Amino acid sequence: MSDADNFELKPLRPESVDGALKKAERYRLLNEPWQAESICLDILAIDPNNQVALSTLLLAITDQFGRGLEGRVAEARAVLDRLTGPYERAYYSGIIAERRANYQLRKRLPGSGQAAYQLFREAMQSYEQAEALSPAGNDSAILRWNTCARRLLRNPAIRPGDEGGDDALPTLGE
Repeated sequence: MSDADNFELKPLRPESVDGALKKAERYRLLNEPWQAESICLDILAIDPNNQVALSTLLLAITDQFGRGLEGRVAEARAVLDRLTGPYERAYYSGIIAERRANYQLRKRLPGSGQAAYQLFREAMQSYEQAEALSPAGNDSAILRWNTCARRLLRNPAIRPGDEGGDDALPTLGE
């Protein structure tokens, strides 16, 4: 590797964190999750326990499910473990499962509907836990639970699988 290939990352200035968080959210909304992820990593390099950066990083990682899932689920779970609030851990656990379910549906492989069903149900359980812990006026977990329920109700291809049948759930690369 030449000297030109050795890049030392430049540290973010502490006074720039708030603006960087806003930029990360904007890049997620612009469907550039890799940019949001990079910004969050810069913030976490100087403030390793910044909960907003951690939750935004988790969302940016899960935004990329389907662009190469392998390894990303484990990364999202590692970020989840760094969240300190029980509500946040339950809620974002649901996000991970729900986005994995959506990835399964996009794959359109045999068994994808059953895998998606299992993952949507996992997400719904996490959202139920989050709902019980949610602060007053925060119904985000209810909204996510309802979205999962509607996906299950409206799509006949998303259904539980037969135990031990040929259409058993595939395993996902993690």
